[in-house]
Amino acid sequence: MPTLDATDRKILAVLEAEGRISIVELAAQVGLSPTPCQRRVKRLEADGVIRGYAARLDPKAMGRGFQAFVLVNLANHGEETVAAFQEAVRARPEVVGAYALSGEFDYLLHVTAPDLEAFSAFALKALLRLPGVRDTRSSFALSTLK
Repeated sequence: MPTLDATDRKILAVLEAEGRISIVELAAQVGLSPTPCQRRVKRLEADGVIRGYAARLDPKAMGRGFQAFVLVNLANHGEETVAAFQEAVRARPEVVGAYALSGEFDYLLHVTAPDLEAFSAFALKALLRLPGVRDTRSSFALSTLK
């Protein structure tokens, strides 16, 4: 893992908040001239600290305003079961985030859908039929704080 100094951390904080900021503006905010700032950004990209840049989309505007968090337990933890489950999850556009967990449940899925009816259809017709799924528990987001 690369060593990050205070200036690197400032650059990362600004980029995390404003990914489309120009190098000139970024340099001014972190107290560097543009050329050294750009060299640092390129190094952070090459080292894999910055994995890429993306637009944050409004789920409601995209017709996916209903959000659910689904805890999943697998029937077993064999390599084939886990691999098949993970591959199936990656292929589902409704699943926008997936995390392997420690503790009582095996996975946490962040699922978006147009509405409760669409989520219900996904949960009953797709999620419960994914390879290896033993059971699930769902909670619905009432509001987004951060």
